[in-house]
Amino acid sequence: MGLIEIEGMEFYAHHGCYPEERAIGTRFLVNLCIETNLELPAKSDRISDTLNYQEAYLLVKQQMSQTSHLLEHVAERILDALYVKFPEILKATVKVSKMSPPMGGNIEKVSVTLSR
Repeated sequence: MGLIEIEGMEFYAHHGCYPEERAIGTRFLVNLCIETNLELPAKSDRISDTLNYQEAYLLVKQQMSQTSHLLEHVAERILDALYVKFPEILKATVKVSKMSPPMGGNIEKVSVTLSR
């Protein structure tokens, strides 16, 4: 088994419960960890034998472009899309962080992490 991790994906998106958040938008960070069998690609050195992490990134980018009210919903959509595209996934974890959330104080980020 092995892990493919895509860390620090940054997006400007319009997720949020409040109309102002959805209108103005803000920065989001996404981290992805995918557990899958990497034995064959480790030996073959062929991209066709592995989970293409460029395609995984593009999938995350697509989901981040669709506005949601909750980070939980965004993270769940990302997991759903990953499992449809890559049935070879054994386990996936996605962390979605909203940078500088409007919570009335100086907060670096708020994050939601889901695993399946």
